[in-house]
Amino acid sequence: MRKKSILAIESIYNDFWLNCNRNFGVSQAPNPENMANSSVANLDTASLRQFLLDALVRLAYGEGDFTLSSGQKSSYYINGKQVTLTAEGALAVGRLLLSLLPPDTQAVAGLTLGADPIVSAVIVVSAYENRPIPALIVRKEAKGHGTMAYIEGPILNPGAAVVVLEDVVTTGKSAMVAVERLRDAGYQVDLIIALVDREQGGAEFYQSQGIKFQALFSIRDLQAAYHNK
Repeated sequence: MRKKSILAIESIYNDFWLNCNRNFGVSQAPNPENMANSSVANLDTASLRQFLLDALVRLAYGEGDFTLSSGQKSSYYINGKQVTLTAEGALAVGRLLLSLLPPDTQAVAGLTLGADPIVSAVIVVSAYENRPIPALIVRKEAKGHGTMAYIEGPILNPGAAVVVLEDVVTTGKSAMVAVERLRDAGYQVDLIIALVDREQGGAEFYQSQGIKFQALFSIRDLQAAYHNK
């Protein structure tokens, strides 16, 4: 059974990097000497972080003239979904973020659309780690029919500890929408975790709101790797 699982992971890995080559000009994948020992499912934390950083730089980061969702102009853009919606990218994200969750976390949540694949990855990995955690998806606008709800997912007990996840933080306002909706629903939200901090005021904003903030990578990490590749 393990051999079949390894072969399946190897097939996903090869397809992933073939698509990188076709669509993004990535000519060389990381060299897995033995998929049984070096697949994303088995990498140690340091190697897993490096894998995810490489994937973000190769697939998600680009330089040019961009307008962000905040309305700000930028000379670079990070489309995290180019990584979080791949099989191995999602697995890496799920494993890394699950390891950062406080022990008392009762759910993860995020504002649609950027956080959708992230919270989904975390809850799947949590089940495999025998630490099942549900996810909540927060809508930007109330559902237009049925329950007219802002929040999709299981109904938790009042005061449940929820951690908000985000792909990229700039000013911090997007994830704060999720925090406010979750608090309005009666949940406790004291922590936001992001994949990338653009270091444009988000961390300071969260601090002013009494919310803890962590990011796997800073924009400096991505840009250093991008210019050294």
